[in-house]
Amino acid sequence: MKLIDETTAERSPSFPVALVVSQFNRDVTAELKKGAMERLLQAGFHDHDLLIVEVPGAVEIPLAAQRLAAKGQVQAIIALGAVIRGETTHYDYVCEQVSNGCQRVALDYNLPVVFGVLTTENDAQAWDRLGGRHGHKGQDAADCAIAMHTILKQL
Repeated sequence: MKLIDETTAERSPSFPVALVVSQFNRDVTAELKKGAMERLLQAGFHDHDLLIVEVPGAVEIPLAAQRLAAKGQVQAIIALGAVIRGETTHYDYVCEQVSNGCQRVALDYNLPVVFGVLTTENDAQAWDRLGGRHGHKGQDAADCAIAMHTILKQL
């Protein structure tokens, strides 16, 4: 039996990665970006391999990810955003569009598109996921991008 996971092959020391970051709920998304960048740099990534694309809101993330994937200049994309429920059903539509869009880009382009978009009921839940009791989802997204790159190289 052969096992393929992130530990069964040597990972690349650095490879081109894009972070597509929503500017809506900027205080939260800035912290997501900071956590992801710190983790990538700790893992040995070079500044010249990291591209940050800032988009107005979460709904714009999939289009930017699709353009990056089509150009073939990156080997992983980390989507970062924060969709926090308000008083209308807008939240539900945004969450569905962003998650489906990112998944479609990943499958259409055979490229890791890591979903680091927080979808929370309130601000407190978002901050709990930025180094609080639920860890740091920006760091987790960076870890996932590295793992998926390593796994896909073996398939």
